Formats: sequence, structure tokens, C-alpha cells
Amino acid sequence: MEKSRGIYDLSREDIANALAGEPKYRQDQIWHSIYSTSLGIEGASTLPKALRLKLSEDPQFKTQLEEIERRQTDRGRTIKFLYAARDGSKIESVLMHYKSRSTLCVSSQAGCAMKCVFCATGQMGFKRHLSAGEIVEQVMAAKIECQNTFKDSISSSKTGRLSNIVFMGMGEPLANYDKLIKAIDKINNSVGIGIRHITVSTVGIVPGIIKLADEEVGVKLAISLHGADDKTRSHLVPISRRYGLDSLIEACHYYISKTKRRISFEWAMMSGINDSIDQAEKLANIAFSLGAHVNLIPLNPTPGYLVVGSSRDRIEDFANYLESNGVATTIRNTRGNDIAAACGQLAATNLEVGKTKVELAKK
Repeated sequence: MEKSRGIYDLSREDIANALAGEPKYRQDQIWHSIYSTSLGIEGASTLPKALRLKLSEDPQFKTQLEEIERRQTDRGRTIKFLYAARDGSKIESVLMHYKSRSTLCVSSQAGCAMKCVFCATGQMGFKRHLSAGEIVEQVMAAKIECQNTFKDSISSSKTGRLSNIVFMGMGEPLANYDKLIKAIDKINNSVGIGIRHITVSTVGIVPGIIKLADEEVGVKLAISLHGADDKTRSHLVPISRRYGLDSLIEACHYYISKTKRRISFEWAMMSGINDSIDQAEKLANIAFSLGAHVNLIPLNPTPGYLVVGSSRDRIEDFANYLESNGVATTIRNTRGNDIAAACGQLAATNLEVGKTKVELAKK
């Protein structure tokens, strides 16, 4: 169901229509302001106060997300934001600061319909698609957070600036394809994040991968693989029953041939499930044939999946096997596990009591 639009859903034409009778340069002033310095229209200081007041009363010029909670860990280097949309839907995004950059993990849906058994978002079920504006607003909030955090830094142009976007938050991005593409266009061309610094992660929606290749969007593609044969994968990632491993690999080959971009495989390490040498051998064959990079992710605990993560020794043995067979491999460092902000843990809940502040307020 299409939700009411907000300020980050607006096109330049929409703004022009709302500014009938105003000088044309006002359009550029508004566009620049909402994508550079502030959330919403209230901070557009280049506009006359009367015009700001008029536009701020127009629902389409309002923001759509209300931050209702944030949690920090890693000495403030990892921040999880919990937002409520206008209809009460809850989503989360995670901002991670590194030495010379900051990366935002963005949500594309409220909940998720993919039902991956180890993922908290999949366990909560699907609520709805996000609009392009709701996606972009997460990015703008993080951009402003970075500006405020590092504004006094001597090297603020480089230190902690928001430079990378990963669609690895709540939801399956390619299931919300049209809104995803609109959001990516604004993130790239209006917010100013380079297209090669935007990664889209998918559980393997084959038609979406092909469409992404044909439209030459230019983003990095990450595949949440987790199993190197159909039996293992169909247990962990149910959508693979529709798009089997052979069709997924074929789509990956097509993506690489069209875009000349290297893909990566995400692999959550689960004890006794997908961490055997047999799985490593099958994964190595797939990854090597594609020239793909493999990211091994220590499994993060979720309430609905009781399997434990692989031991560090097992993960390292798995990585060594892949590397010895010519596959570039990284063991990903876990960030935000203690605040349920790590991979697979986003479920849009208050950590202390399992309910959001919005839900508590209704009692």
C-alpha cells in the first residue's frame, strides 16, 4: 500500500509545483538545503521565514521518520537508530564509524518476507515496503549525525564522513526494487554518495539481479548465500526453493558480464549447519568460478534461532580452506552485537523490554 509522501520523496517538479509564484531559484535553495544541511524544511535558512512556515505545514514537506530510540556501543563508534514511520511501522538503521569513513546499514522494508531462519528481521515477518523517501531519510539522518559528530575535527572532510551505504538492514532490497532504485539515485546524485560506495545485499532474487544488471545501476552486489547446495540453502534461505542455486549462479555470471563488477558472498557461520569442509569445498568452487569475494560472518544470536555460531577455530579453518583454493576471503568483525545491531539482529524492538516506546506509550 502506497503511504503518504514526505520531503525526501519529492522530485524537483514536485517542489516547483508547490512554489508557484515564487522565484525559480527558490527550488534550488530548497533542494540544496534538504540534501545538505538539515532534516526537513525548518532548517532551510536561505528561505524567507514566511515561506518556511508555509511549507512546513504542508505534509509532503515533512519528514516521515521519528527517531524514538538510539543505542550506542564500541565507544560510540556504532549507533543503532530506531525509527517510527507515520503509520507506526518501525525500522532500524545502523551507523558505524571507522578511522577515515562512516558506513550506514540501511533498511528497505519494515520487516521482511524472506523468512531466513537465522535472521531476526525474517522472524518478525513482513510489514510493508518503505518509500524511496523513507530510505533516503535514514541516509540524511546519518549524514547529519556525522556532520555534527565530526564538525570540530581538524580533518572533518575525511574523518568519519558518511561515505558508504550498505542495503543490509531490515528487508530484502530487490523485493522493493522500484523504490530502491529511486532511493539509490537520490543517495548518489543528491546526497553525494558515490555509486561505487553503495552495496545492495540480496538473498538471491534472480529477476532483480538481472534487472539490476540490465539497468547498469553500478552498485556493488552482495549475495547472502549461507549454503553451497540447494538442500542446505533451502533450509536457511527459503526463497531458494523458488530461485535455486543454479539459477542464482547463472544470474551472478550475468551480472558480472554486464557490469564488470566483482560480487561478494555473505556467509553466516553456523555450527554443524554450514561450516563443514564439504560446504567449504562447494563454496570454493562457486566463488572461484565467479571470481567472487567471500565474507564469513560469525553468526549473531537471535531469539528465534537456537543454533550457535561456529567457533573461531572452525571459522579460521573454513577461511584457510577457501583461501588455499584461490578464493579471497574476509572474516568480518562483528559490530554492535551487544545492542542487537549486528548482521541479522535488526527487529525494531526496544532492547530492554522487547517493545518500542511507541508501543509502550499506547498502554
